[in-house]
Amino acid sequence: MKFIPGGICAVKGVLAAGSCEDDYGMALIVSEDNTASAVFTRNKILAAPVLVSKESLEDGKLSAIVANSGNANCCTGKEGLENARQMRDKVSDALDIKSSDVAVASTGIIGRKLPMDTINHLIDKALLKLENSPKASRDAAEAIMTTDTLPKELAVESTLTTGEKFRIGGICKGSGMIAPNMATFLCFITTDVEATPEELSESLKEAVSNTFNMVVVDGDVSTNDTVILMASGSSGRIDYKFQEALEYLCTGLSKLIARDGEGASKLIEAVVKGGQTTEDARKAAKAIVTSPLVKSAIFGGDPNWGRIAAAVGYSGAEMDAETMTITLESPHKKVAIVNDGNIKAFEGSEELETAEEIMKGEEIKITVDLSLGEAEATAFGCDLTYDYVRINADYST
Repeated sequence: MKFIPGGICAVKGVLAAGSCEDDYGMALIVSEDNTASAVFTRNKILAAPVLVSKESLEDGKLSAIVANSGNANCCTGKEGLENARQMRDKVSDALDIKSSDVAVASTGIIGRKLPMDTINHLIDKALLKLENSPKASRDAAEAIMTTDTLPKELAVESTLTTGEKFRIGGICKGSGMIAPNMATFLCFITTDVEATPEELSESLKEAVSNTFNMVVVDGDVSTNDTVILMASGSSGRIDYKFQEALEYLCTGLSKLIARDGEGASKLIEAVVKGGQTTEDARKAAKAIVTSPLVKSAIFGGDPNWGRIAAAVGYSGAEMDAETMTITLESPHKKVAIVNDGNIKAFEGSEELETAEEIMKGEEIKITVDLSLGEAEATAFGCDLTYDYVRINADYST
């Protein structure tokens, strides 16, 4: 298994395009007659494009995705639904496909009506640019950015148990309003494996649970979260090798999202081992990357292990402070600051000095071993900086 260039267009036959103007962007992804599945936000307020995409996915088939940035088309009533359907119908008419084979997604400010003249203009521009190329994937990834500072795209190539090679490509956006229950973002994934909608659904849900649901920037859950997986069926039958590759891709995209959190200067990876259950390990890992105190300490370069321990303690996971080990790690250094409940990083110790050096880096890995079982989970997050407040104080102005 390896990362390859090309993003979403690394998969043969996938066309993509992106167009941007002023504060708005439009992405198109086209791969006709695909089986498909999706996972959506768990927020009880659902944006109009989420409702429309759920309609389109009822038969487990998709041929295109149209996604805009700059406006979430959420809390916009019947007019919002009509506008989302208009986006869907415009693309279906232009491509001569069924409207029910087009999914719609939006991201941006909540509570504002879509400027349909701008939206239709951007769709027209994107339709003229559709192609299968690395540039097309990058254009689509850039078109869905909001407060993101960089486009997010990855692709992997691997081999099925039958020996047939297959590919998976994806683009996503996400920077703020990100919490468990899928991280707040849009993600579109294509592959060439052969699979039924039910098989794709099972595979996608498992991958999302292990990756995107383990990303935290600020603890807020969006109204527009959408992950769509489309499969063309031009390679071999889906098997466990596909699941491994899908989670590999989604883990890579998760890290890009966490690293690009609004105002972020550091990536946090929290690994919890030795949990009694997987759910315990997940609770503890997410508590660490969600804690404002942990995030602030990491921003300040402070190896405050007490805040990490406290987050695990209130997470709801089964734990015992006397058996817990906490380790800090950077790409070049590693140190246990607590070992089986015994403090190692005390004032004047070599461990504390090493921990302080680790905390100066841009990538911090926190490993907590609960020593109570075999379950393990990983969560991704970022530090909490002054810029996060600045960005969100001025977001809608």
